Amino acid sequence: MTVKIEAPTMGESISEATVAKWLKAEGEFVQQDELIAELETDKVNLEVNAPQAGKLMKIMTGEGDTVSPGDSMGEIDESAEGGATPAAAEEAPAEAPKTAAPATAAVSLPDDLSPAVRRMVEENSLNAADIAGTGKGGRLTKEDVQKFMKGGAVKAPASTPAPVAKQNTAEREERVKMSKLRQVIAGRLKTSQNTAAMLTTYNEVDLTKVMELRKSYQDQFVKKNDIKLGFMSFFTKAAIDALKAWPALNAEIDGDEIVYKNYYNMGIAVSTERGLVVPVIRDADQMSFAEIEKSIAGFGAKARDGKLMPDDMAGGTFTITNGGVFGSMMSMPILNYPQVGILGMHSIQQRPVAVDGKVEIRPMMYLAMTYDHRIVDGREAVSFVKHIKEVLEDPGRLLIGV
Repeated sequence: MTVKIEAPTMGESISEATVAKWLKAEGEFVQQDELIAELETDKVNLEVNAPQAGKLMKIMTGEGDTVSPGDSMGEIDESAEGGATPAAAEEAPAEAPKTAAPATAAVSLPDDLSPAVRRMVEENSLNAADIAGTGKGGRLTKEDVQKFMKGGAVKAPASTPAPVAKQNTAEREERVKMSKLRQVIAGRLKTSQNTAAMLTTYNEVDLTKVMELRKSYQDQFVKKNDIKLGFMSFFTKAAIDALKAWPALNAEIDGDEIVYKNYYNMGIAVSTERGLVVPVIRDADQMSFAEIEKSIAGFGAKARDGKLMPDDMAGGTFTITNGGVFGSMMSMPILNYPQVGILGMHSIQQRPVAVDGKVEIRPMMYLAMTYDHRIVDGREAVSFVKHIKEVLEDPGRLLIGV
């Protein structure tokens, strides 16, 4: 019996995807639920798994083709015989871990590695061929790589490169097609620049009391909630408080109308190997500090493992981005269009500041807030950032609502 391989559901606001690559070729046998292809959308990568075990008889969509949810991508003959069975794979003797390949050697990675496993192999200069896989069909898992690293060298000493012949410019260049995500990021940034009247206002905040509060209650917070109290929950709460006071920053333009949002879906920018993504914490105003921290941690883990879904990044009303994690002192964030405001956090630096007529060393951070001047006036933007500053410099205000 022939079974169709259908393109999966892609989530809210996403109607099509590009076939990034096939991990199996026509004529190969596949196991049920085995990863056989990857799709690329404007937000995330999606996996296509085999609906049944059998022989991949026909591939109907080539790499680079566009598909919509439910489209037929190929066919599997589940009545065909042959190929390794799951039982046989489990009974196969496991290979003993071997020494990692030298860092200077050119290692070809298997096509069916997941994004997380591929990153671990590449970052640690490992040879995937030396690692015994325990996943379906012998595929490598993160646990396989971690186990191998514990039993053998992670990296061999780099050898002195041999002299190379002089090459022309073309031979020393590499051309790589932009991913769908990178193309869309580029397009959206230009749309934002070409459409919105962007302007950025700056301020600085003294984080002394926030840091004192975290230090005082960190142990109790972790014991109760099983997660650390970070800075992002404070900034998220402070931003929501400011959005309630200045609702124009929680709006968007639709034609000749302004749509004011009476809900607070906070986008938290996360940098991944594939590009910047912005998962959204929905109704963040109704969440506790612990719930916000857990949401951010969960999105971070999914982003690192390439498991973010399109719905995770839909419906945001305001965005916070933290360039400080990379050491940035100051930057001008670009709007996450069609949102009309984005708050940029930066590195915390011990700096001398005047406090009640005296010079003191305080933990200071520069804030940058970019806004769409078409519907947000300078008074509103400056007051918005000042409101965030005042809340963070006296976080007790969040408890009593002033």
